[in-house]
Amino acid sequence: MPSTLLIEQMLNGIQLGVMLFLMSAGLTLVFGIMNLINLAHGSLYMAGAFFAAMFVKLTGNFWAGVLLALPATALCGLVLERLVLRRFYARSHLDQVLVTFGLILVFNDLTRMVWGVVPVPLPLPGALGGSIELLPGVFYPAFRLVILGVGLLVAMALYVVVVHTRIGMKIRAGASNRPMASALGVDVGVLFALVFAAGAALAGLAGAMAGPITAVQVGMGEPILILALVVTVIGGIGSIRGAFIAALMIGIVDTFGRVLLPPALGSMAIFMLMALILAWRPQGLFSVHA
Repeated sequence: MPSTLLIEQMLNGIQLGVMLFLMSAGLTLVFGIMNLINLAHGSLYMAGAFFAAMFVKLTGNFWAGVLLALPATALCGLVLERLVLRRFYARSHLDQVLVTFGLILVFNDLTRMVWGVVPVPLPLPGALGGSIELLPGVFYPAFRLVILGVGLLVAMALYVVVVHTRIGMKIRAGASNRPMASALGVDVGVLFALVFAAGAALAGLAGAMAGPITAVQVGMGEPILILALVVTVIGGIGSIRGAFIAALMIGIVDTFGRVLLPPALGSMAIFMLMALILAWRPQGLFSVHA
C-alpha cells in the first residue's frame, strides 16, 4: 500500500474510531451504571442527525444547528428514560432488549412521519467542504479533521468529568456498587436521568457530525449501534477509557480490514478481534473504575 494511501486510511480509521467513541461513551455509561441494555441508543444517534438537519435549515448556520441538536436529543433521551426505560431497570436483560428493540421501530416510524422516507440533506459550510494538505501530497477532508478534533475534545472533557469531579465520583460509584452509592446519599434516580440525557446528547453529537458524510435517513442508527456495542464489550462495561481505546482499535481494524481483506473477511475483522480480546480478558480491556 502506498504511503499516501496508508496515511489517509489511518486517518479514516481514527476518525471512525472517534465517531464510535461518541456513540459508545453514553452507551457504556448507561449499561455500566444502570445495568440497562439500550438498543434504542442508535435511534438517538439518528435523532441527532435529523435534529441537526432541521436546525441547520432553520438557522442557516451549520454550527448553530449542531449545537441546538444536542439539547434536543438530550431532552428526547430524558423523556424516553422518564416515561419508558426507568420501569425496566429492575427487569431482566431480555425484557430490556425487547422493549428497546420495540423503541427502534417506534423511532423509525415517527421519523418517517415527521421527515418522510427521502434522505434529508445536511450541507456543510463552504469552509469545511474542501481538503487540507497535511503532508506533501497528502490531502484530507477538512470536515473529517474537525470530527477528529471534536471527538478528542469530548474524550478529554469526559475523562476530566468522570475522573476529577464530584459528579464523576458519583457516576463511578454508581457503576461500581449501585446499592452502596444509594445508601451513601446519592440520588440514583437523578443520576440515572443525567447520565441517560448526557449519553443521548453524545449520540446526537455523533449523528450530527456524521450526517454530512453519510445519509441522514431512517434506520441510519442500526449499523453504527452494532459497532458501538462491540466497542462497549471490548472496552469494558462502564469504562470511558476502555471505550476510547476500543473505539480507536475498532475504527482502524474495520477501515484496514475493508481495504486489505476480501469483502467477506473485511466485514468480519472486528468480530474476530472481539473474540480474541474476550478470550484473553472476558471482562473487557478495563474495569468500570478506569
